[in-house]
Amino acid sequence: MTTKLSAETREKYMQVSTATLCTALFKRGLRNQFIQDVRPLKADGPNMVGEAYTLRYIPAREDLNPITVFQNPQHPQRVAVEQCPEGAVMVIDSRKDARAASAGSILVSRLMVRGVAGIVTDGGFRDSPEIAQLAIPAYHNRPSAPTNLTLHQALDMNVPIGCGDVAVFPGDVVVGDREGVIIVPADIAEEIADEAMEMTAFEDFVTEQVLAGKTIVGLYPATNPQTPLDFQAWREKNGR
Repeated sequence: MTTKLSAETREKYMQVSTATLCTALFKRGLRNQFIQDVRPLKADGPNMVGEAYTLRYIPAREDLNPITVFQNPQHPQRVAVEQCPEGAVMVIDSRKDARAASAGSILVSRLMVRGVAGIVTDGGFRDSPEIAQLAIPAYHNRPSAPTNLTLHQALDMNVPIGCGDVAVFPGDVVVGDREGVIIVPADIAEEIADEAMEMTAFEDFVTEQVLAGKTIVGLYPATNPQTPLDFQAWREKNGR
């Protein structure tokens, strides 16, 4: 997989919220793009943006998952960490099972050093305090100390997966903020970025008006004919 997300589109996604993206996608009939029960390890920091590179786990079978499997340089988890492209986001299907870790700080550190834009699992991470200190966005369900081998077997790389009840296809755009993670289908990623930027500008205008004491009636949504005129004047004043 090669990362195809343009620098311009990536920057737009850096400036919008997952809430705004949820609404933009809902307008197109996409209701289930926000990954459920996944949250950031770090409470602050910029958005996570990148194309999805996926890893799929199945339930571990004891005879196939002794600790010695990690000695194999072709182990899918290890290969995925070394092949996930720079600027991409690794998304792991852990079947929403956080009883064993999806990865730990060493593997996440390796992704960070390689320039990967972030990592997401619907399971858990071990070494979560250390991962929270790294300069790479990471999202999971909850901390989990046991090694992945106790419950997870890494099987497939860069195939369609489910993560937190959301279908994720390789190349989809993954956006994370302080609320969570959303998946934007690759074929509409550019237009969704443009729409979300417009929505964000209007929402910022509305927020300013509401904090100044204005009613939301006629303002949000903009049913009052004066609202678009006021919004345009606000945009010109604020360079938006």
